[in-house]
Amino acid sequence: MKLLIINGPNLNLLGKREKNIYGDKSFDSFFKTLKNNFREVELNYFQSNIEGELIDKIHEFGFNCDGIIINAGAYTHTSVAIRDAIAGVTTPVVEVHISNTLSREDFRHKSIIGPVCKGCIMGFGLDSYTLAIQSYLVNKD
Repeated sequence: MKLLIINGPNLNLLGKREKNIYGDKSFDSFFKTLKNNFREVELNYFQSNIEGELIDKIHEFGFNCDGIIINAGAYTHTSVAIRDAIAGVTTPVVEVHISNTLSREDFRHKSIIGPVCKGCIMGFGLDSYTLAIQSYLVNKD
């Protein structure tokens, strides 16, 4: 099984920013743990603060892998272009968020990308990514 994790803007600052919301672990460190815990899965990771680069990566992997896990960060609430990229590929996409966006500011309550994703996992810290990977392993068909 081949999965791609995509992180959007400001997620390169995990472990440094707003630790009360996002925790104190970097994603690079957590990704090593994921790779160790899911050795049977070919995990790939991409992060960018640039919307077009996220879209390019969705296009690149969206027809030739088993799944994409995306935390689009603030683009979740604003990017019709990322929504259209997800809708345009055949690979199923799971939306993840570290925090429970529904318990935060009102502008974070609506996901533009959610309606074209297979599902959404939020509020479990970095374990939201773990749960997303597990969802692909349970639903291999």
